[in-house]
Parts: sequence; structure tokens; C-alpha cells
Amino acid sequence: MNFLIVDDESLAISRLTRLLTSLGHSSITAASNGAEALELASQQKFDIALLDISMSQMDGIELGYALRYQHEDLAIIYQTAYDHHALKAFDVGAVDYLLKPYTAETLERAIARVTINNVPKELRLISKAGENHYLLSPQDLYYVKADLTEVMFRSTEGFSYYPKKISDVEALLEPHGFLRIHRSYLVNLNRVKEMETIDQSRISFSFEGIKETVESSKDGAKQFRHLFK
Repeated sequence: MNFLIVDDESLAISRLTRLLTSLGHSSITAASNGAEALELASQQKFDIALLDISMSQMDGIELGYALRYQHEDLAIIYQTAYDHHALKAFDVGAVDYLLKPYTAETLERAIARVTINNVPKELRLISKAGENHYLLSPQDLYYVKADLTEVMFRSTEGFSYYPKKISDVEALLEPHGFLRIHRSYLVNLNRVKEMETIDQSRISFSFEGIKETVESSKDGAKQFRHLFK
């Protein structure tokens, strides 16, 4: 496994590196701040990120959201001298939360949880709007709109961005009741309230709880009608 350590104290990085090495791990990369960590994560793939929480400029919670936004399958283990950040840490989707100083055995158990947590579970997607990050389930989404090389989610939280092409998102969401009704749109059929035929060839979809509508293409309307014929 490839490890990323992020801590603004060099002694803490050295100690954690020694612990990982004693457990038989050798692929270890370290960063002293959030910006450096994000740059490293953009260049290579990591399996586990061990993040300190109390860091200047960008703390570990903000960094965790940003890293998961880049790589949704990255496992995060938090390490800190304080226990009052635990709820925020698990909101990010952290595998574990270690209180310093911890032992090699405690670290080994946390790493073992990553393997356990790799069992398929409920799909959660981290999207971003400005400086805010959202951890969303498919049922939170009304529709998805293509926007160049990424997509825009319309969810119960408003509008936010997700860094994948709409074709990739379609493959993720199709098992959850989403249908591609236009080259630029996926709709959550579970959140559709009404449908209206336009020009005898296209369909306008409206949703429960929001006022926007999404119009299909002719081919998208055909696909929808074929699905429910």
C-alpha cells in the first residue's frame, strides 16, 4: 500500500515513518502542509492518508475533504493530540481516529480497517461548491449536468461540482435509478414529480422540492419511453 503522511511537525513525521516501517510498509511519502499534500496527490495515487488535524493554513479536516474530492477511494486515518475533532473527522469518511501518542499495534489495527472497509458499501460522493464540501448519497441528487470535464450536482444542498465526466458519473449512478435523458443531463427517476411532453418528441422533467425543470433530447425521450413501455 502507498501511504501519504501529512503533519507540520517533522518529529511526528519521523516517528510515524518508523512505525509504518516496523509494520513492514515501505512506500511512504510525507508532506508538511496541505498544499504540498494536494500537489503530491495530484501526481500519484495513495491508498491511505495519515493526516494530522491541527495544522496551520489548512487543517486536516479541510485537507481530508480536498483529498477525497480528488480521490474518492482514498482511505483517511486521522492522528491528533486532541479528541474533540472526532465527529468532524468521521464526517469526512475517516476510517479511524488515533490519539497521539499511539502504538504500532494501534496503527496496525487502523490500517487493517481499511481492508475491511473496502467491502462494497453505500455510494457516497464528495462534491465542492467554493470552499464548501458535501458528502452526498445518490438519493440526495435531483439531477446531474455536464460541465466541460466535470459535472454539476443539483442536490438537497444546492449546486456543487464533482470532478468526473458525465459518462463516468452515469456508470456510477445508473444502478441507483438515474437515466441519461440528454448528452448533458442525468435525472434521478426516484425524485421526479411530473413529466410533460414537449413538441411531441421531448420530455420536460420536474422534481419534488425544487422548481427547476430538465428537458430531454429526442433520443433521451425515446430511451425513457422504452424503459417504461
